[in-house]
Amino acid sequence: MPAGLAEIVKDFQDLPERERLQLLLEFSRDLPPLPERFANHPELLEQVLECQSPLFVTVEAEKTDDGDIVRLYFQAPPEAPTTRGFASVLHAGLDGLSAAEILAVPDDMPELLGLTRAVSPLRMRGMSAMLGRIKRKIAGGLRPAA
Repeated sequence: MPAGLAEIVKDFQDLPERERLQLLLEFSRDLPPLPERFANHPELLEQVLECQSPLFVTVEAEKTDDGDIVRLYFQAPPEAPTTRGFASVLHAGLDGLSAAEILAVPDDMPELLGLTRAVSPLRMRGMSAMLGRIKRKIAGGLRPAA
């Protein structure tokens, strides 16, 4: 697991179970807004239908001097803090990594956060679906960042 994501997982695991949901809500406040270039182009975002709340994601490749990195962009309404929190965890842990690093993330990573008793199974399935969608988009080939 990439170091940044592993650190986030450890932060969740180090908390008592009853405080993990609060950490997820803190993450929800840190989800970056979409770049302006997506504002009038909803077709560039893909809805993750498995999420209970409307969540949209897009994944792009960005060229750097050290090679290509993956950029993740999410849109979720403020009134959906759990969904926003999950998206923010994935953004904080995966944005800026290589495709290979993201593809190597275990599919069960969401369960490692220790939230299965704090949030509904449907919400956990939503986070797993977010990770799965990101990995499928990477495996299918990314479009370059604008």
